[in-house]
Amino acid sequence: MPMPILVTGSAGHLGEALMRSLRAAGRAGVGVDRKASPYTDRVGSVCDRSFIERCMRSATAVIHAATLHKPHLATHSWQDFVDTNVTGTLTLLDAARAFGIKTFIYVSTTSAFGSAVSRTSPADAIWVTEDLTPRPRNIYGVTKLMAEDLGELAHRRYGLSVVILRTSRFFPEADDDPEVRRRYDTANAQANEMLYRRVDIEDVVSAIFLALERAADLGFGRYIISATTPFGPADLPMLGNEAPAVVRAMFPDCEALFDSRGWKLFPRIDRVYVNARARADLGWRPRRDFQYVLGCLKSNQDFHSPLARAVGSKGYHDRTFAEGPYPVE
Repeated sequence: MPMPILVTGSAGHLGEALMRSLRAAGRAGVGVDRKASPYTDRVGSVCDRSFIERCMRSATAVIHAATLHKPHLATHSWQDFVDTNVTGTLTLLDAARAFGIKTFIYVSTTSAFGSAVSRTSPADAIWVTEDLTPRPRNIYGVTKLMAEDLGELAHRRYGLSVVILRTSRFFPEADDDPEVRRRYDTANAQANEMLYRRVDIEDVVSAIFLALERAADLGFGRYIISATTPFGPADLPMLGNEAPAVVRAMFPDCEALFDSRGWKLFPRIDRVYVNARARADLGWRPRRDFQYVLGCLKSNQDFHSPLARAVGSKGYHDRTFAEGPYPVE
């Protein structure tokens, strides 16, 4: 029987999606999380060294998806973020080395780019590749970058194969920005985001599985995991000032499909996440992009994958809040 893959964060959106996909493929996986769930095999903290070592003994690779997220910024301390995102990652890396595990996949975030992609007024959109220098704007981004660097150091020092996947948005919940929620319903906003900053969770899972297969050959790599954008660098000035004109020229049927639902295009796009390196190095072929979304609208189908619908919305807290899906820092 093949040795299992250790999946951290198995009660979360991506962790559950990974465990569902492993089980569906008949592959062995051990789900680890602080919360019990149908996809959690062992309940405990990634910061608990003895617990992690017990889990690691039977593993052949690690997919580290457990994290404190942006929605926790207003409810958790900086120390909480350091404990979970940094110390937890170091605990896993140490245990992987101790037990001779060769492959470590770290799920990071495009939020690591932070202020490097922010635009508060009309300006050219930013072309975001892995070569753009991150400028984190909160403790979430800082700790995710710190964890990335720990992974890179473990590769250089100990030869562990580490692949870092900076995923764009795949959560199903409404946007935390009240202005976005006021102007766009959730499906409308997420359809727009498929142009430049969103990815379906099924495509994220496929990227992770490819990273597992390619890790030994790659040794180390950082990759942006986002839906394939239709835009190119020449579109950046117009995207930052009059994005609908660019989208309508590329997708003539978009306007009627959006109008029939009372949807609107975003007036401006501030950044474009580029997945070219992941497609080249991992052989990744994400199935869902904006053209796919339009095809689903034509046939009155949900553009989210069956896996995304099965995982559904989880929320990030044990309580609800009066304003928005979660409090903003």
